[in-house]
This record gives sequence, C-alpha cells and structure tokens, in this order.
Amino acid sequence: MSETAKPAVESGRHWAHINEVSFVGGMRLLFAVYRIFGRWPFRLMLYPVLIWYMARNPAARTASLDYLARVRCRRPDLRIHPGLGGALRHFAAFGESLLDKMLLWGGLFPLDKVTVSGGEIVTDAVAAKRGGLLICTHLGNLELCRVAGRHHPELKLTVLVHTKHAQAFNRLLAQLDPRSQLDLIQVTEMTPATAVLLAEKVARGEFVVIAGDRVPVSRSPRVTTANFLGAEAPFPIGPYVLASLLECPTYLMFSQRTRHGATLCFEPFREQISVPRKQREQLFSELAADYAARLEHHCLQTPLQWFNFYDFWAQPQMSPSSDNRHAPH
Repeated sequence: MSETAKPAVESGRHWAHINEVSFVGGMRLLFAVYRIFGRWPFRLMLYPVLIWYMARNPAARTASLDYLARVRCRRPDLRIHPGLGGALRHFAAFGESLLDKMLLWGGLFPLDKVTVSGGEIVTDAVAAKRGGLLICTHLGNLELCRVAGRHHPELKLTVLVHTKHAQAFNRLLAQLDPRSQLDLIQVTEMTPATAVLLAEKVARGEFVVIAGDRVPVSRSPRVTTANFLGAEAPFPIGPYVLASLLECPTYLMFSQRTRHGATLCFEPFREQISVPRKQREQLFSELAADYAARLEHHCLQTPLQWFNFYDFWAQPQMSPSSDNRHAPH
C-alpha cells in the first residue's frame, strides 16, 4: 500500500456493527496464562489468537494498514513496519490493552505505576465541587481512569457508552468486578431525560465522560469534519452540544500504556461552550479541529495504541447539524 494512497478500506460498516472483541474466548485463556506464568508467556500465546482474528476480519486488518500508513506519512522517523507486520503489532497492542482492562478490574494492575499529567485540573475542580465534561478517546485505556477514580471517592464519573458490540467482553469484566458495569449509561441518542440526569450530576460536582473520536450510532449521524493525519475525517458534534447543554467546563483526557505502567493526561479544552444558531456550523468545525489536533498529537506519540479498527475516514451520510434537537452520542 502506498504511503500516499487513498484509503483502501472496502467495508463501509459502522464501527458499532464490528465485533472488535470476537476473540474474547481466547482472551479468557490468555488471562489465565498471564495469572499463572506472567506477561511474556501471555504474549507468546497472544499471537496465534491475533493471526486468527486478523485472518477472519479483513476490514479491521485493512483499516489498521491504512491508519499506520497515514502515521508513517506524518512521522517517517517512527519505526512502524509496513504491511502485515505493522498491523500485527497494532493488534498485539490491542490485545495488551484488553489484558490491562482485565487486570484493572481484577485488582492486579499496578496503579502506583500510573503517572498523571494535568491532574490538578480535575482535583481543583473536584475541590471546588465544580463538575465538567471529559472528552476521551479510543487511545490507550479508558478503564484506567475509572478504576483509579474508585480510589478517590470524591471523583465521581459517569461514562456514556455504546457497547452492544462488546457485550461478551463486558460480561467478562463484570465477572472480575461487578462494579465495572456501574456508572455507565448506554446511549444511542441523547434524550431530554438523560440530559437532565447528566445536568444534575454536573451540578453536584461530578464528571461526565464521552468519546470524541467515533461517529454516533445513528442512521443520520450529526458530524462535522476535521483534518486528522492528513485527511478530512468525520467527528461527532455530540460532545460539544452536550457541553453547551450542561453549561460546564470541558476537558480532554488521554491515556497511554508505558513500559512499566501507564499515563493519564488531562488537558483544558473550553471553559464554556455556547452554540449560537447562526455560527453553529463554524463553531462545531473549530471545536472538532482543535480536538482532532490534540488527538493526532497523542496518537503520534504512541500510534499503536489507537484502537479504531474500521475506516475512520469514511464519510457517513451527514445530517445538517442545524436540525439537531438532542446531543447524540
């Protein structure tokens, strides 16, 4: 595949219809291997599972190849192998991430090895009992923040998710710790009742967490486009509509796995977001562009840890955001 080639992902399927953890049965076995023998035997047994998964999922495999080619164009200095070798390493990082999620909820992840950058943003807000919106990504491990937050009772998180494509893996996490399914709200479209519930939480000084790098689960998703890794990609406007409804500060949250642990990074984004009707299209475009720039920055630090195995740059059938009534997921 040429470094400058147009995306070759053939499948236009929405990410929510792709079962990205269909090898959850294999992960059960690998988790047992890790608990008995450690991480290196786990890694040795991981690769046959990954090779089987890649062979069975050509769309995910092609999406990985496309993404890594874009990364190499932006950062030629990074040692990312072209072809299937690079994709295999990408999927291996995903497998390591799934293991880390199981370790986190199984109480086996070394939280003392987690480095927090910008944590004062959250601690100061918590001390002032001022809630906010955290826009996260599929870079690294969101569970890290949820589990770490349980060691700080004053930090209360509510995560908006769509996990129907990952039910088997969520059941596995629930077996490790039933609390893994708490503080999650399944959303496909934001209803007025949900918006009121979230506003009450923020008013109490709590935080709402929403992903900013996946198109909403909708036949006609509300999106805008922004440059990401050298090409226009669709980004949801839901986080920004939600921030305007909640009338609260908005922050960005990134996580990355390191050699000995992990990092959590918090960044300020907007003190307040208001959406005047006449400027809404321009405002959504600017907000998505700023978010995409920060996402690209962090992806280029640890590119193998961004886990969106579908054609991220495919343009969905876009519905005018000016007709938006509710904040979509």
